[in-house]
Amino acid sequence: MSQNIEFNKQVFDKRQYKKNIDISFKELGVSSIQDQIDSTPTINDFFQMYADLFYDIPETGNINSHEYLIEKSSNYINFEPNIEEIEALQNEIAQLRTELLDTQRQLVESQTGVSLDENNVPIITPTTTSPTTTVGSSGGSSGANSGGGY
Repeated sequence: MSQNIEFNKQVFDKRQYKKNIDISFKELGVSSIQDQIDSTPTINDFFQMYADLFYDIPETGNINSHEYLIEKSSNYINFEPNIEEIEALQNEIAQLRTELLDTQRQLVESQTGVSLDENNVPIITPTTTSPTTTVGSSGGSSGANSGGGY
């Protein structure tokens, strides 16, 4: 089964060609500098886009996240949030830990009768031993305990 196909070709002369065919680079995606400037978002445009995309942006991540924006902006303006308050709270925590340690040391010393140094190591002091006295019916003899109950 053979079929004849006809091709029609439209030809323009030089003058008609420029009128009918766009020969600028717009069709290839190249835009003029003015077009590029006009299409560049303004600061207001940026913040409007940010507001529109706010909930679509991941919370954390190395790039393209809220965390990244905070770190990048903080570094740019040398922003250290609440640094004075953080330092004051850290000092208070250190002081409370010291007070807690002192209270625990006092509790151990009162319960055991043994003094502790700053590292919670018992301080051993030499003691003198005195002879044990036994109270008995024979008039208070000194010496070893002879069967008395403790």
